[in-house]
Amino acid sequence: MMYSNIPSAQTLVLYFQSRGIKNIVISPGSRNAPLTLSFSKNPFFNCFSIVDERCAGFFALGMAQQLREPVAVVCTSGSALLNYYPAVSEAYYSDIPLIVVSADRPSYKIDVGDGQTIRQKNIFEQHIGVTANLKQDVSHATDTIAMFDSEILKETQTEIQQYNEATIASILHKAIQEQTPVHINIPFEEPLYDLVEAPLVEVSESLEIVKQDASPENLEELQSIWNSSKRKMVLVGVNHPNTIQKEIVEELANDDSVLVFTETTSNLHHSNFFPSIDSIVAPIEKSENRDTLFQALQPDLLITFGGLIVSKKIKAFLREYKPKHHWHIDPKKAYDTFFCLSAHIKKDPNTFLNGILKSNNRVKSKYHSDWVNVRKKYERKRNTYQTQIGFSDFKAFDILQRSIPKGYQVHLANSSTVRYTQLFAMDASLQVYCNRGTSGIDGSTSTAVGASVFYERPTLLITGDLSFFYDSNGLWNNYTRSDFRIILVNNAGGGIFRILPGSEDSPEFSRYFETHHGLTAEQLAKMYNFEYEMADDEDKLKRSLTHFYDSSDKPKILEILTPRLRNDRILLGYFDFIS
Repeated sequence: MMYSNIPSAQTLVLYFQSRGIKNIVISPGSRNAPLTLSFSKNPFFNCFSIVDERCAGFFALGMAQQLREPVAVVCTSGSALLNYYPAVSEAYYSDIPLIVVSADRPSYKIDVGDGQTIRQKNIFEQHIGVTANLKQDVSHATDTIAMFDSEILKETQTEIQQYNEATIASILHKAIQEQTPVHINIPFEEPLYDLVEAPLVEVSESLEIVKQDASPENLEELQSIWNSSKRKMVLVGVNHPNTIQKEIVEELANDDSVLVFTETTSNLHHSNFFPSIDSIVAPIEKSENRDTLFQALQPDLLITFGGLIVSKKIKAFLREYKPKHHWHIDPKKAYDTFFCLSAHIKKDPNTFLNGILKSNNRVKSKYHSDWVNVRKKYERKRNTYQTQIGFSDFKAFDILQRSIPKGYQVHLANSSTVRYTQLFAMDASLQVYCNRGTSGIDGSTSTAVGASVFYERPTLLITGDLSFFYDSNGLWNNYTRSDFRIILVNNAGGGIFRILPGSEDSPEFSRYFETHHGLTAEQLAKMYNFEYEMADDEDKLKRSLTHFYDSSDKPKILEILTPRLRNDRILLGYFDFIS
């Protein structure tokens, strides 16, 4: 093994190794050479090279999301660091332990007109778990430092080393313990490429992980509220697969006083749950008995857990028809999404729900059965509606979601994609992910490719055209597996804007909101060595799907072209039809 001869670079690498942080995504540059050489020459680390830093950030995020452990990104100085910001903000709101390591120029070269320099200190301050700015070593390039800023030399290398070690240890503990993104900024003076065979520093290997308490102090009071509530709604947002115990699922599913609303990203399934929330809420919005029906749906107690909610309709409903009690279960965060939060349960959902359900006194209620009948009705009408419409986004999503083989990892792009998937069932064997922390379209492809690296079975990305073309650099890597699949639903623009208030048929709307285009993915597929197939009607789509998931030597893209000017009418018509 070889190490950079710069102490701070050695210290960082040794601390990563002692903490078991082994996956490092590196973007090329010169200022980060001490880190790049030290990581890549140590067989403990898995190093990945991604040129585009924005893609690198999401690629690493996808790996961290899949592994549920810290993954690091390493970049050079200057604007390279800014390109991590979208992934950092997504990691922050999704509780993903992304470790950003940025090489920096010495402080005396900032704001003096030196090349490739920006103010890197605390750059992610509003969207980071914690940030650290290491001190520049004075045992390296001492003559150069003395030439520019001799004040730095007043502090000894021993003092600097102690500070840097304590800072790195603290920040890595934060990332691991709290599952949060962190940023470490390290100034390096030239020369940058010199190596030594053995490290000059030693690091501590101790790491204490604190376990959470077994139950909240006011459990009896909460149990009393649970047992006295005749209408209990459980709303589950983004949730890792296979995390909620089967016993809890069964207990909630078979309680007549409980409605469990799940989103596609919840990875939670039961035949008694309600997976298509908008199909319940939308018909009520259009009903003459709107107020009466919403009051019948209004819960006494709302329990939420998981990440952010996709459905705008359930948010609007619960903000207007507030529950008496709203509990959010999460060890870290409790967003007051519905402006009625009454308790933040700082526990793992399994821990808390097991405690509550131990004394579950099932009250007599028709809350569940009444809404099951509503669900059965819209399911029948949805099937009828499909026979009456032409080819469209709506029909394409129904067909493609039925086609996905069991056991796939499925990544969803944001905007129209994740919303359409909410309307149709996902098989319980599928593991579904989507970047809902910030709900951006900017890194869906990169995240899916990163997540696929360590997933044992194949990965499918379902994406829209704007998301796909925006993140097309996400295909620029050497790590895309031959069993990676992309289904691209191309409606020639931002189709979601056609169903939002303010849409109109005008040149300004088409150009600046919908961003109408005539692009296809065929040439990108050739450039990145993907197999490519296109379908523009129902028969072609069904034929393509019969062999799309077959084994192949290359990854594949299936592009579905849908009618831009009809999609919005067909989707809105669905809600009218089931009403």
